[in-house]
Amino acid sequence: MDKPFAITLDVGSSLANHTGSWRTSRPLYVDSLPPCNNACPAGENIQGWLFHAEAGDYEAAWRVLVQDNPLPAVMGRICYHPCETSCNRGQFDSAVGINSVERFLGDEAIKQGWKFAVPDKASGKKVLIVGAGPSGLSTAYHLVRLGHQVVIFDAGPLAGGMMRFGIPKYRLPRDVLDAEIKRILDMGVMLKLNTRVDNILDTMKSGGFDAAFLAVGAHIGKRAHIPAGSAAKVLDAVGVLHSMEGEEKPMLGRRVVVYGGGNTAIDVARTAKRLGATESIIVYRRTREKMPAHDFEVEEALQEGILIKWLSTIKQVSDEGALTIEKMVLDDKGFPQPTGEFETLESDSLVLALGQDVDLSLLNGVPGLEIKDGIVQVMPNMMTGHPGIFAGGDMVPSERTVTVGVGHGKKAARNIDAWLRGGEYAAAPKHELAAYEKLNPWYYSDAPKIMRPMLEVVRRQSTFDEVQGGLDETSAQFEARRCMSCGNCFECDNCYGVCPDNAVIKLGPGKRFEFNYDYCKGCGICVSECPCGAIKMVPEDV
Repeated sequence: MDKPFAITLDVGSSLANHTGSWRTSRPLYVDSLPPCNNACPAGENIQGWLFHAEAGDYEAAWRVLVQDNPLPAVMGRICYHPCETSCNRGQFDSAVGINSVERFLGDEAIKQGWKFAVPDKASGKKVLIVGAGPSGLSTAYHLVRLGHQVVIFDAGPLAGGMMRFGIPKYRLPRDVLDAEIKRILDMGVMLKLNTRVDNILDTMKSGGFDAAFLAVGAHIGKRAHIPAGSAAKVLDAVGVLHSMEGEEKPMLGRRVVVYGGGNTAIDVARTAKRLGATESIIVYRRTREKMPAHDFEVEEALQEGILIKWLSTIKQVSDEGALTIEKMVLDDKGFPQPTGEFETLESDSLVLALGQDVDLSLLNGVPGLEIKDGIVQVMPNMMTGHPGIFAGGDMVPSERTVTVGVGHGKKAARNIDAWLRGGEYAAAPKHELAAYEKLNPWYYSDAPKIMRPMLEVVRRQSTFDEVQGGLDETSAQFEARRCMSCGNCFECDNCYGVCPDNAVIKLGPGKRFEFNYDYCKGCGICVSECPCGAIKMVPEDV
């Protein structure tokens, strides 16, 4: 038999005959939005930099990453990785360790001394940034890349904002923070420390600034009305964490009680343990399920011997530090209600971790501003009601995380740039979200996520050594290779190999494929066999 494969079936065709007229629908290559990218508050092109990391080109991966986020080594440690919560692979075996790979790339950049390029063009515009925290530093980085001169004023003695003064060293080593801040400053950003801005309009006028971005962090601890004796030692959590950066560490005593249920409460309780407290107890009004602190941080605290009194509230503090605790009960709507049952808890100090406020005194007398509940209201372009004054981070309505602040910085920089040039910034429309149902996971094999190493508990209780370690190169590359490339072609050749009509044309490495619709009869096999859902069928008349 001369041509054993020349038999034409209803699922195939001979190349001698055009089959395009048979179709009612045709395949179309698409680019969809990966859910990890979509969930990232910093707007990182996660799938893009994972692609380079998978290939072992770590500098290329890092440079794609820092197009959106200039603090990857920091973020790889303290971001709560909503990207992983949204990762499609989590429905297959376990989410890709995106945050772990990000940390590896950030640490590799510090190790190798990779730098940001210094722009060779200047716009002639000068922008003031108030606050050297994550949002301010991110804005400065992106504005310099756009050619503007940037000056940061910060009231503190060191840059970093709440990254330095609100996050303990066991979560974020200061040499890592310093290295990533220095890389931004080396681009030409001018930083003025110990420089408080009392009136933003006066400062802008005297400094000749064309625009300003306000990124003042939430450094003021909220207080609660708790009757306390004159000798009672009642502190606020922000003050305790801030003082950890000084030479003299806070004297909390052997029995420390922290009142609150957020991540700051967890941080203070764990810090107290490391400072020598034999008892470090968190008092919280609700249950663990209702606690705003992230569950993995709660678990780490419990491992370190932190005690948590659930469904409890503090009613009074005596001169000797004895706390009167009232037991609570949740009503049918989940709100805590008093029971009238009391107990006494001895303490050397009480630390209040009830949230933070922002000092907005620099905005006094600025016309056009709208402030609600201590938060500055901004328009979609992040500009306040006063022309040329933008705001982000803790000052505006949003979740207060480092990642959100970094994302605000990028968004603000683009809008400030457009405003300075007399235009408006228009973000590109988002692609359709790449849903798990559109993937073909049969292509992938089980490969569970690699967990980062953890410092042994006994050392965590007595030192400020970093608790969570990073991945080595082999593990980081393995994690990158677990990415399913949701919604975007990675040239696996499946469509090319399964097409019964030879209608798929290879365009060369990095150029993907195209369809020869003269021969495609619209059978849809390419769609069903594409592992990442990068092909869809569309009606023939579209």
